[in-house]
Amino acid sequence: MQRRTLFTVLLFALAITAPAAEAPKPLRALLITGGCCHEYAKQKDILKNGIEARAHVVVEQIHTDDKSTKPPLAIYGNADYAKGYDVVIHDECSADISDPKVIAAVLAPHRQGIPGVNLHCAMHSYRVGNANTKATNGTERSAWFDYLGIQSSSHGPQEPIAISVEDKENPISKGIVDWTTGREELYNNVQVLPTAKALARGKQTVKQRDGTMKDVESVVVWLNQYGQTRVFNTTIGHNSATVSDARYLDLVTRGLLWSCGKLSQDYLKPAETK
Repeated sequence: MQRRTLFTVLLFALAITAPAAEAPKPLRALLITGGCCHEYAKQKDILKNGIEARAHVVVEQIHTDDKSTKPPLAIYGNADYAKGYDVVIHDECSADISDPKVIAAVLAPHRQGIPGVNLHCAMHSYRVGNANTKATNGTERSAWFDYLGIQSSSHGPQEPIAISVEDKENPISKGIVDWTTGREELYNNVQVLPTAKALARGKQTVKQRDGTMKDVESVVVWLNQYGQTRVFNTTIGHNSATVSDARYLDLVTRGLLWSCGKLSQDYLKPAETK
């Protein structure tokens, strides 16, 4: 009995002194925020802290407090703005930045293979011409839509959105259950490009002018293959309550890791560290 006890103590001692698996070198993510209509000063830190708590990722920021639809972001005119980063998170609202040369520079890193994560109003940025009419893929007017995988032109009122996971076996959405947000904006789908793959849809009940209620539905989470570049997108994330929701941060973090080809237990941190 004493030998067995001593053996058990030795095993326990070895277990607690064994070196933990070495953490991988953190990914470097560039988060871009600023522009119209959102609490970016608050949300940029919610995103940074939430992602870093969930994965081996260091989030660095480019931000402007300017609240116009043409925010003077430092990336404009610099095609090398993402040099040294593993992924770029676009969370800016630049609805009236429509110069094709500026847009080409914003897209340059992604055309060269740097993954992209696009949140909410990034989908309504960098649009050339009338976004309500379908742009022809491969044209100057479609440049940003080709990168995103979906063309969107407008959103509905701020009402709860019922999110339904469409692909429950995808490694990004696996384990993420359907949920209903608080007050959010449902973005429309003018067109879904063949390169896009829907992960989740959103349904919102909207009051019509005649007083009747109507269910409106759109793709709200999707992936896109932009040449050799992986791109993760979600139109959810207008209000800070949604951005700080653990389910939202889990989804964005897993999407980011997927875009980099690093969605694995090596890069995900234990749940208790969130």
